[in-house]
Amino acid sequence: MPSAPIAPRPDESAEALATLTLSALRGLSQSQALALVAHYGTATAALADTSPTHSQWAALRADTAALHQAQARAEAEMDFCQQHHIQVIPTTSANYPTRLLESKVTDRPLQLFYCGTGTLNRRHILSVVGTRHITEYGKQMCESLLRDLALLIPDVLIISGLAYGVDIHAHRAALEGHLPTAAVLAHGLDRIYPRLHRDTASQMTHNGGLITEYFTGTSPDRGRFIQRNRIVAGLSSATLVVESAHHGGSLVTARIARSYGRPVMAVPGRTTDPASEGCNRLIADHQAELVTSASDIVRLLKWQPAPAPVEPQLFTSYKPLEQLVVDALGTADSLSSDQISYQTGLAPAALTDVLFDLEDLNAIKRLPGNRFRLKN
Repeated sequence: MPSAPIAPRPDESAEALATLTLSALRGLSQSQALALVAHYGTATAALADTSPTHSQWAALRADTAALHQAQARAEAEMDFCQQHHIQVIPTTSANYPTRLLESKVTDRPLQLFYCGTGTLNRRHILSVVGTRHITEYGKQMCESLLRDLALLIPDVLIISGLAYGVDIHAHRAALEGHLPTAAVLAHGLDRIYPRLHRDTASQMTHNGGLITEYFTGTSPDRGRFIQRNRIVAGLSSATLVVESAHHGGSLVTARIARSYGRPVMAVPGRTTDPASEGCNRLIADHQAELVTSASDIVRLLKWQPAPAPVEPQLFTSYKPLEQLVVDALGTADSLSSDQISYQTGLAPAALTDVLFDLEDLNAIKRLPGNRFRLKN
């Protein structure tokens, strides 16, 4: 596409509405919508261009009936979200999860709907996945791993999918240990599936939350469960498979996590247990690290409890990697995480940790579009 004019950044609600309009526009795929937003800088700017030079966007933009229909659908969705305290988080928002904006995550959702507490931009996030046909061994491992993890890293956010089996046991074990936990759903937030898990879902909105990319009225189907796995993998620092047969959705999530450059861990089981066959194979094929305790998770991920926020000092002493990032940010008004990674040579996962550390030190500010700048 030819270069687009630089437009002023819209307010959050206007950008959310514009993003939903693009998402609802007939004939525009999600990947095309993401490319438009990347080209124009914001969804608002894309819609504001009434004479686009790109032929495909010009044709879609000129279909006034489809555009009005998409705008009406977006307005109805915004009304529902406002009535039910649901955040609409476009990719251009500073609240959009940083890990989903990493360069390897090319299939990120155009927007997320989030009903819950706190931010999805957290230092410690772990996805816990596995079979729907959980065994007593799997239940015990969910409970013990998350109970002990809560003692070691009390702020870790546990991500799963609210499904039967490992998912729901991971959510409930997290709640029992007072850990925040969030579910990525394969449908709109006007329903809970399965209905049997509604009480747990309600508890989660007070300590964690519910996440989806789908509009209200979207029903769960097999394809959407597969689609949501990329969000489960992309939101987190790492993915832990507790139990899995030789095939299944949790192995898909593990494969996606690896494609994003994220660590994968697995709980081993007896070779005669079908529910552990997938985990044992991941470990044997060196596709996952073996985990039997919470301390294994902390050690493998090099996690440490977050330091308490401190007031900026006139002369701040930074660690070597922090100083690298500070020096890079000092060369421009702001930089994207990809630009910082290129200038410093830091891998995305390592850079994410350093950026969180600098935020804790009140040294940098997170901007929309996964950009950062030094604080004055």
